[in-house]
Amino acid sequence: MATETLALDKPRSPRRPAARRSNFELYSWLFMRISGLALVVLVLGHLFIMNILDGGVHRINWGFVAGRWSSPFWQTWDLAMLWLAQLHGGNGLRTIIDDYARKDSTRFWLKIVLYVSMVLILFVGTLVIFTFDPDMAGS
Repeated sequence: MATETLALDKPRSPRRPAARRSNFELYSWLFMRISGLALVVLVLGHLFIMNILDGGVHRINWGFVAGRWSSPFWQTWDLAMLWLAQLHGGNGLRTIIDDYARKDSTRFWLKIVLYVSMVLILFVGTLVIFTFDPDMAGS
């Protein structure tokens, strides 16, 4: 008996190159873990300073905030807390929209609303931190 080998013809359709996949979801997942850890430190530090240290919330007034935001350290602290919280929460909401919005058009418009609101909140929050005028209380 002679052994016969089966040979397959080459496919008629040309081979497509493998689709290039982005690592966006991997970086998004990594960002959530790192920003979550940073937010724990920033928020717990903020709560400790504002609510527990030196008499707690009873000392918080315009003068306290003016004194705090006169320091670049505290401006940076509050700015980092604002930006990380907004991006962390927005990224989580983006994931929820992807998971639960059934139609592509619904998913698109929900993400547009999310991104616009994130940009507005980041813009206004950053503007407030950097343009805060402690002398405004006297006028």
